[in-house]
Amino acid sequence: MSTKLFLSVREKIIRDCSEAISRNNSQNKKTKRTTLNRLPKRGHYDTKILYSILDSALICHVSYVYEDEPRVIPTAFARIENEFFIHGSRVAGNIKALASGIMACISITRLDGLVLARSGFNHSMNYRSVIIYGSGVKVDSNEEKLPILNAFIDQLIPGRSDDGLKPISKQDLIDTTVIRYPLNEMSAKIRTGHPNDENDDYNLPVWAGIIPILRQFGEPITDPKMRYPTLIPDYAKNYQK
Repeated sequence: MSTKLFLSVREKIIRDCSEAISRNNSQNKKTKRTTLNRLPKRGHYDTKILYSILDSALICHVSYVYEDEPRVIPTAFARIENEFFIHGSRVAGNIKALASGIMACISITRLDGLVLARSGFNHSMNYRSVIIYGSGVKVDSNEEKLPILNAFIDQLIPGRSDDGLKPISKQDLIDTTVIRYPLNEMSAKIRTGHPNDENDDYNLPVWAGIIPILRQFGEPITDPKMRYPTLIPDYAKNYQK
């Protein structure tokens, strides 16, 4: 990778983490369980940074304890201002458990680079991560569910929900459980930069540095069952996340 491209990627990461994404007026609470004790300088509590990481992600992991057993599910999500949503089948056991209001811990991670040090012990990764704590609340109103489910589509593919899709049916709304989490107890942890080696290790004749991790999306592949000639939309051809 060229130095120019590396710097471009690094600048994008910094920009993504510093631009204002939120229209939220509420405050994120810094609590005991969201406070970083080790390497606290890597901790971030500003909603602008937190939301920028959430909005760049495609998947989250929801952890909880049910019937004295720890569980975790990977799932899509959506953020609307200061609220975080997951969804699933109304008959799924994990969705039923989370909709009951039990405490959950939700994690999102973006990997930005492999950090190769002069010591095996000091190898690391550059990353942006968010941890959210909260109890979910089931969204009961079908009228409220509809824009939230469209937000799930746009979280993955911005603009897709307005592109002539088949409308979400009343039965789809009935069969789908949507769970809301307030974004008022969360923190981010971010690592950037080169390895942190011991002073004596800099004398070792071994390569050290960063291997950037870039998320790359391929060319769209048209469904062979398409019945009408339809151009690939720009949001698919130029997809970035």
